[in-house]
Amino acid sequence: MSRLARLGVLAAVLVAWQLLALRGLPDYVLSPLDIARHFVAALGTRELYVDAAASLARALPGFAIGTLLGVALGLAAGIARSFDEMLSPLVFLTYPVPKIVMLPVFMLWFGIGDLSKVLIIALACFYPAYINAYYGAKATPRILVWSARNMGASGAEIFRRVVLPGALPQIFAGMRVALALSFIVMFATEMINARSGLGHLIREAENSLRFDLMYVSLLTIAILGYAGDRLLRFSRQRFLPWEEGHA
Repeated sequence: MSRLARLGVLAAVLVAWQLLALRGLPDYVLSPLDIARHFVAALGTRELYVDAAASLARALPGFAIGTLLGVALGLAAGIARSFDEMLSPLVFLTYPVPKIVMLPVFMLWFGIGDLSKVLIIALACFYPAYINAYYGAKATPRILVWSARNMGASGAEIFRRVVLPGALPQIFAGMRVALALSFIVMFATEMINARSGLGHLIREAENSLRFDLMYVSLLTIAILGYAGDRLLRFSRQRFLPWEEGHA
């Protein structure tokens, strides 16, 4: 679907939503124009920036730790059978478990502060990063490895020039999934136990029936997540120029 078509679909949804609002909607369903008005007003306040900064201070370190560890171990398991036999059964066994259920345990281990939240976000980001890096390394054509060896390439050179470039598309795909999970889990942790952040702001808005703040917080999370995803897509185009046409 072209960019113009996507914008047309989005505009049609917003227009339909606004028209329904003119006919009357419950108090907790604001129209797009009302949400935009409240969002612009919130941009002039300090509270939104403080809560957004608190959320990013949890989501981004968790994303960085989880993806770096996941990619490193995933590549190691993908190229070394000993790592594969040691790590993969544990990873694939625990992958279906919702990571947010581990938050109470992490709070007991690491306290109720930001550390437990960052680590639970890192845990959630680890799995998609590991799995995509693992399968990316596994998908390296053997003929390329054999050809590099026959040409005298060392193991490190084969990894750097053959395995890693071939795995990068799936690594970036895993990073995009991990980034989305970092915001989802960040939001969940702040809803459960936090004194700052966009999730905390939504909980406080719900308790005080401030529906405008709820929508402002949700829109802020959406904008931050979209900006992060666009940054990853830009980085992918820089590292993988031959796949520029891929999303």
